[in-house]
Amino acid sequence: MSAAAEAGLRRILAVVDLLGDAVDEESLVPALLPLLLAAVPGDSIVWSSRAGSADRPLTLPAGLLTDDLREAFARESAADPLVAHTTLGPGTPMRRSTLQTPGAFHALAAYTDVYRPCGSEHQLAMSFPAGRADGVPRRVCVAFSRSGGDFSDDDVAAAAVLRTRLSRVLGRLAPPTPVPSAVTRRESAVLALLARGLTNQQIAHRLAISPRTVDKHLEHAYAKLQVGGRVEAANAWLTRSPAVARPAP
Repeated sequence: MSAAAEAGLRRILAVVDLLGDAVDEESLVPALLPLLLAAVPGDSIVWSSRAGSADRPLTLPAGLLTDDLREAFARESAADPLVAHTTLGPGTPMRRSTLQTPGAFHALAAYTDVYRPCGSEHQLAMSFPAGRADGVPRRVCVAFSRSGGDFSDDDVAAAAVLRTRLSRVLGRLAPPTPVPSAVTRRESAVLALLARGLTNQQIAHRLAISPRTVDKHLEHAYAKLQVGGRVEAANAWLTRSPAVARPAP
């Protein structure tokens, strides 16, 4: 294996390691974006939590898409074949250059109003199933951009590997299972790890909180779940919230 291939593999494994530790999507995605941008090198990345929606996407660099750029994209994206591929098509990793010539790309209104101001001369985009939102199946879209040098076949292959794992993990995390008995988001994260067999010390390390704080969260959760201890709480959480409590793949 070449040095470049080994470096690429290490970047992919860094993403996989983070996904394996994921507890909730809200904390996962901000940490995930720089690792994705390292695994599929580019100048910027856009993460749309619902492909084709008007939800504000997360970007790296932060603040990449101003309100004016987002409004222009909403007006003009219907004519973009790469957007159609990610929102209406299969969503497999696709280079802009595979779908259209540079001339056809530059003729798009979205190129003038959105992509050129963002430095998105070359793009690689994909989408994937990511659980359900408001009871409806959801797809997440991820787009990588570069100002110079197109994405390679290796970049497409890396994106394909990551796409499968992202879909699997987000299907587990998103949306959060309805929280029983007014259990808070943090308490639900503690319970999910408790149900996976982690000790209080391990839970504290995973969530970057103190063991004393874990004890407090569990104390409050026991009362809400009407249980008397760890085993009962784990069993109650596994019964009522199996999608959250089951071990990560």
